[in-house]
Amino acid sequence: MTASCPRGRRAIWVIAGLLSLALLPSLATAQAAAQPSGNPFLGVPIYVDPGSNAHHQADLWRRTRPVDAALMDKLAAQPEALWFGSWGTDVRADVAVRVAAAQAVGALPVLVAYNIPRRECGGLAAGGAPSPVAYQGWIAAFAAGLGQAKAAVVVEPDALPGIDCLRPAQRRERIALLRYAVTALSGDANAAVYLDAGNRGWRSARAMASLLRKAGVRRARGFAVNVSNFDPTKREIAYGRRISRRVGGKPFVIDTSRNGVGPTRDRQWCNPPGRALGAVPTGATGARRVDAFLWIKPPGESDGRCHGGPPAGAWWPDYALGLARRAGW
Repeated sequence: MTASCPRGRRAIWVIAGLLSLALLPSLATAQAAAQPSGNPFLGVPIYVDPGSNAHHQADLWRRTRPVDAALMDKLAAQPEALWFGSWGTDVRADVAVRVAAAQAVGALPVLVAYNIPRRECGGLAAGGAPSPVAYQGWIAAFAAGLGQAKAAVVVEPDALPGIDCLRPAQRRERIALLRYAVTALSGDANAAVYLDAGNRGWRSARAMASLLRKAGVRRARGFAVNVSNFDPTKREIAYGRRISRRVGGKPFVIDTSRNGVGPTRDRQWCNPPGRALGAVPTGATGARRVDAFLWIKPPGESDGRCHGGPPAGAWWPDYALGLARRAGW
């Protein structure tokens, strides 16, 4: 968790953010044209990373564990979101490389911006940009990496639904930063931007819709639900529709990467045992207002050091294998 800052400096950062918004070239005025009118996932494959952890794991196991390697091959064939945060050294170049790779095969990449200051307020996935100004620069570089390429971008998982861990001034700062991110990323006229909206077990639809409106969801394509969580798809569809009715009928995407058997009874969120893969990624959801089922949280990436797992974001092949087996793969 980033250390607290003097009140005067924080106020300067918030003001700087508002000024930066005004200076973004024609983004606010171009926003109506920036968001695609139809479902961006229809008629185009979702990008599959040929260098994914699952792909490499399959190669490692091919001779010694051929049955497990075959399951990993199936996992590696599915598209997963690509996450970007402070672990990278040049987000503009990193995004541009991924977007170009997707363009080369005629696919739509799903990208995740995950660098909000005070991320998780010191939790298992703590981190983020060191200051609001640094975050604005990082988002501007992310947007520059996109150019005008086709992409879907999920903005800051947990940042809105988990905002109560911050003090009031910090909450206002976070809302301003999320509005900045949505506006900047939507400067790509071919980008579909989705603000994270948590899941049905976290906040009521009414409360979540209020936060989404404050964070600028009207300028986005829509919102995302169930990211890194385990709620059944049907329940998240119902939850998303309740939110959608309160934010102008915006569409949404659902993370189905690990929700094949739903949550544990006590709703554990950190590497809960016994979970399974959910529906494979697709834009053909057959559900009104649902743009896509996506694997936003890559199956097999740890939630943190719990239940024997490695640090948050680290690859855990045995967990991935269990998800696939319990899904009947």
